[in-house]
Amino acid sequence: MRKAKTISEKIFSDHLGRDVEAGELVIIDVDFMMGQDGTSPLAIKTFEEVGASSVFDSKKIAMVIDHNAPSPSEKVSALHKLMRNFKDQNKIYFYDIGDGICHQLMPEQGHALPGQIVIGADSHTCTYGAINCFSTGVGSTDLAIAMASGKLWFKVPETVKIVLNGDLPFGVYSKDVILFIIKELTANGATYKAVEFEGEVIDNLSVQARFTISNMAVEMGAKVGLMKADDKVLEWLKNRTSDEFKTYESDYGAQYEKIYNFDLSDLEPQVSKPHTVDNVSSIKDVEGIPIQQGLLGTCTNGRLEDLKIAAKILKGKKVNSDVRLIVAPASRSTLLEAIDEGVIQTLIKAGATIVAPGCGPCVGTHNGVPADGENVISTANRNFKGRMGNNKAFIYLASPATVAASCIEGKITDPRKYL
Repeated sequence: MRKAKTISEKIFSDHLGRDVEAGELVIIDVDFMMGQDGTSPLAIKTFEEVGASSVFDSKKIAMVIDHNAPSPSEKVSALHKLMRNFKDQNKIYFYDIGDGICHQLMPEQGHALPGQIVIGADSHTCTYGAINCFSTGVGSTDLAIAMASGKLWFKVPETVKIVLNGDLPFGVYSKDVILFIIKELTANGATYKAVEFEGEVIDNLSVQARFTISNMAVEMGAKVGLMKADDKVLEWLKNRTSDEFKTYESDYGAQYEKIYNFDLSDLEPQVSKPHTVDNVSSIKDVEGIPIQQGLLGTCTNGRLEDLKIAAKILKGKKVNSDVRLIVAPASRSTLLEAIDEGVIQTLIKAGATIVAPGCGPCVGTHNGVPADGENVISTANRNFKGRMGNNKAFIYLASPATVAASCIEGKITDPRKYL
């Protein structure tokens, strides 16, 4: 009798045409692969060093300029030119400055689909697990070999299941959910594991909100944060691809390394404190800490839904005179939708500064490096020392609602009073 399988085991088994189990080492065909401007130049260099003359399939590779977009220096511009030349030679998909963040673009443009194996030379590639895709981050060398051969080795991961039940309280969002989970499991709680998220909370979230949770699976060490492809996912994909795909659910009786059950009916807004993501408190424990900068955006919370949540709070109000609020939409199409719906106008009138869709403020390459000793409240996924470009600054992570409320008051603020 066939052994009950997890989502990951099923995807790998179907790709290989034979039954595989967690722990096996396999070489597998990759469905799609991506590099960004922080990792692609090294991948291109390695690609050339191993003697590859052309990519295995130009329709299965994308490169994105998002980490330094637009370029802040001549050295970076030279790297961007290297990527553009590689694109011209190999006819791959290419997203230039202003197109957006790689992890928004891959699913948005239909490059990542349910049941696929997708790799990206960026740790937050795990984001696409929200649409039932086995997507995971790899190094530049791995990307180079995959671009040449179409294949990569994997160890089929063990799976941890996280069941989230209850109704999320008023003023609590998917960002609060994932911060709470990371606090409970810790930064190493799922290292090299696949995580399956399920339960009433996931079912009730929009696809945009689910991306936030899968995006931060890597912050507890996970390879991927998988969810089922329900009707919401299928509807979200409808206008994004005409390609066929297969969806996967775990079998009853599948072997999990661990199963966690959380009831989130009483969850409060959560804030991750410097300098580790799992250093998480309820809002009441950090309220009143002064802030000098807010960041709304990133691959975690730069989608239209996130911008709308913040705009609802900021409508008719002003960002505190001692605070800079930087807004980086996740993609060009997100920015255009936000303009069409009046969201950008609301944010600008409140005192926010809009920067090009991209990663600049989050990774600290440009567009908002804080000064020594400053506190930043951000919707990003990391708050390590130096993350935003200054290792003497302090980064707090929170939901778009908490960031918006805090920017009004100039201190960390419970957003529920503004909702």
